Amino acid sequence: MTLLFRLLVYCWVSPVTLLGGLLSMLAVLSGGRARLRHGVWETWGGWPGRLLESGLPFLGPVAAITLGHVVLGISEQAIHVTRVHERAHVRQYELWGLLFLLAYPLASVWAWAKGGHPYRDNPFEREARKADKEIR
Repeated sequence: MTLLFRLLVYCWVSPVTLLGGLLSMLAVLSGGRARLRHGVWETWGGWPGRLLESGLPFLGPVAAITLGHVVLGISEQAIHVTRVHERAHVRQYELWGLLFLLAYPLASVWAWAKGGHPYRDNPFEREARKADKEIR
């Protein structure tokens, strides 16, 4: 991928990455840790980590969540275990940009309307689970 194209991809995703970056700063300021790994800012612990662990609406507790080029997790171990899955979501953000914030919940509603589970049957989640299985 050329440098110019990579830069355009980061710009396309930047509104969501900025939101993730803000949550990452809150995590670090509240005792969490962060690092840059292969172009993705990984953050764990702190206030956002405790929120993920206690549960998100409609999802319950989650180990990690992706916002653009930022992955927030409950612990460093959770970041490691979910890395392939969450990188699939990074690629989805790179494709959809800001629209992913609308496409993901609509895909959940569509899955539920067809009689499926809003999380397990969401095509974005199926794609991320498939990527994880292919690596393992």
